[in-house]
Amino acid sequence: MPEISRFYGIIITMYYNDHNPPHFHARYGDDVVIVSIEDMEIIEGNFPSRASNMVLEWAKQNKIKLQENWDNIRNEKPVFRIEPLV
Repeated sequence: MPEISRFYGIIITMYYNDHNPPHFHARYGDDVVIVSIEDMEIIEGNFPSRASNMVLEWAKQNKIKLQENWDNIRNEKPVFRIEPLV
């Protein structure tokens, strides 16, 4: 489970051999969400609204990089870190 980014206590990861549609996982404390890269929507799980807003804002800013990492991970290539939300 490669870590892609980390900011404000939120950890962003992707998993090798994960299922479609393209997505990433975010963890904040004990809460976990799955976010669609294409739609930029939470497709599973719940976060406090402030954390959700930060994750979605970060994802929108990095959509192309997230898709590149998804493509890499699906082809068993290394992923790269993405700058955190500032």
